[in-house]
Amino acid sequence: MAQDKVVITVQTQVNASIDTVWKCWITPADIIKWNSASDDWHTTKAENDFHVGRKFSYRMEAKDGSMGFDFGGVYDSITDHKQISYTMDDGRAATVTFSVIDDKQTEVIESFDAETLNLIDMQRDGWQAILERFRNYVEHQSSEK
Repeated sequence: MAQDKVVITVQTQVNASIDTVWKCWITPADIIKWNSASDDWHTTKAENDFHVGRKFSYRMEAKDGSMGFDFGGVYDSITDHKQISYTMDDGRAATVTFSVIDDKQTEVIESFDAETLNLIDMQRDGWQAILERFRNYVEHQSSEK
């Protein structure tokens, strides 16, 4: 009997324009600054060939060097400043939707197929933490301009 697929959704509102949010989401130099779930992890390398059918890859490592992994996938569809869908290297699907609230606020909603190794709450909390770090990073970038 096949296990039902579980889709997890996380979201945040970013106090920044859609242009700034989009740029920070897809630019490797920005990705390495926000892509971690906690202070004891970081992304040491990010590659992003941002075109449908092309790949992205982020190297995530514990800062103490005790472990690390590659997170990557292939882009299935891209609607500029609106939505990105991709398939992760392990076959799971994900979609990120960007919605303009007003000139200075953008909502980001990320939905992804859960994996079976970790508890659903743990996965949701980890992805939400990364999304909050993204929000904090973008808002800090916007405040410096």
